[in-house]
Amino acid sequence: MHTRKAILPDAPYIQELIALNVEVGALLPRNLPDICEHVRDFVVVEESGRLIGCGALHLYGTHLAEIRSISVHPAAQGKGAGRRLIKALLQDAARHQVAGVCLFTRIPEYFAKLGFGMAELTDLPDKIYKDCLQCPRLSACDEVAMVKGEVPKLTVLQQARMFARPVKLSV
Repeated sequence: MHTRKAILPDAPYIQELIALNVEVGALLPRNLPDICEHVRDFVVVEESGRLIGCGALHLYGTHLAEIRSISVHPAAQGKGAGRRLIKALLQDAARHQVAGVCLFTRIPEYFAKLGFGMAELTDLPDKIYKDCLQCPRLSACDEVAMVKGEVPKLTVLQQARMFARPVKLSV
């Protein structure tokens, strides 16, 4: 069993892995064009030439990234594929020098064993504005927010305002 960065030909298999968890209500669906567009965000776990797991790292900025779309084939669960995915995605976040990594889950005890702590959704405004407001489960969200590393103190919008240069118009 080993992890690697996903490549475009993996996209249909990633979609199948995600669909397995959509059926049981654990993940939101992702369509193939979306997966193709974001395939560089994904890491996959392979065993005997077959993809058995996937996960993605969404970057908000150096202050925050989100681990999302974690899915392990039911026949491969309990063998360490999930831990391998999380480790690879955390290494990717470290490579990008991200201070904090969040995720949203219905199994917080699993991620607590991997070093994630509980967080308040209000501590993660980038996530709220990017995804939550468009989510079909917004009014009935049953996921727990968790963070590893620093809880962000600034959002992308606040950072952009801090580093923006005033534009001088000549008349």
